[in-house]
Amino acid sequence: MSAENRKVLKVLNGEVVTPPPIWLMRQAGRYLPEYRATRAKAGSFLDLCYSPEHATEVTLQPIRRYGFDAAILFSDILVIPDALQRNVTFTEGHGPQMDPIDEAGIARLSSNGVIEHLKPVFETVAKLRNELPPETTLLGFCGAPWTVATYMIAGHGTPDQAPARLFAYRHPQIFAQLLDFLADVSADYLVEQIDAGADAVQIFDSWAGVLGEEEFERFCVKPVARIIEKVRLRRPAAKVIAFAKGAGVLLKDYARKTDANAIGLDWAVPLSFAANLQKESPVQGNLDPMRVVAGGRSLDEGIDRILDVLAKGPLIFNLGHGITPQADPDNVTRLVNRVRGIN
Repeated sequence: MSAENRKVLKVLNGEVVTPPPIWLMRQAGRYLPEYRATRAKAGSFLDLCYSPEHATEVTLQPIRRYGFDAAILFSDILVIPDALQRNVTFTEGHGPQMDPIDEAGIARLSSNGVIEHLKPVFETVAKLRNELPPETTLLGFCGAPWTVATYMIAGHGTPDQAPARLFAYRHPQIFAQLLDFLADVSADYLVEQIDAGADAVQIFDSWAGVLGEEEFERFCVKPVARIIEKVRLRRPAAKVIAFAKGAGVLLKDYARKTDANAIGLDWAVPLSFAANLQKESPVQGNLDPMRVVAGGRSLDEGIDRILDVLAKGPLIFNLGHGITPQADPDNVTRLVNRVRGIN
């Protein structure tokens, strides 16, 4: 089967597919017993990300179980700062930690060796393309510069990303330099994933929701547009989904300004607003992940509401953020079947 016949790619080309294709953010994750078993074998979380054998296995697990229309490369947005020698670690219960970066550290950043460091990721992409069913779209991804920068500045995650916001206000020029640098490295990273076999890529701006209107334009829109422009200069046919979590009404012109093929929507985006966005570009989303935990009628109602409003246009069905570890795998089966109209 040629890539043009993959349902997710059809939607990214603006087609309406009925029923809509479905995949879930974090579909390879701790809610699956088979993932937990592979994770235990791999060692550390980064060892799992950098092992083509284990990363391929966990990426394929939800495809085998549910037959999703897309597989997303198993990795993490923080492999970029790891490749930049920021000493990234993941500790159970504490999340990611790394050496915080300051003005001098930003000035010293170099892209030398980054792509070499990330070669195992590209090897995983190539293995996946060989092993996935021919009808399954393969998605690569990266973190958006703003979101990656928030971790680099603070050295860890924070509730409102105050350290990065404060740094950006105090040192606007050097912060802009950091965002440009991350955009350029990320573009290189995505091109390598596309060359290894990814059909499309997603850019995750998980912390877009903490910014005001002007800051969203400078820290989120422009860097993501820079990534997409640089990717398309080298790979003109590249398909890109942009997901700016929490951006709300600021998503109004996001597709046009970034030149993304589709916009990912979190669960707080009103469906009436989503329907207006869909007039300009395909949309992806936006079921509340807690409905998958709750199951039953609340799950069914959430699915039906999205399908009623958005399924007549170009839609990729997804959650509004990643599936949580508490989700019951049987509820995911129920979700997939309902979207596909299977009783």
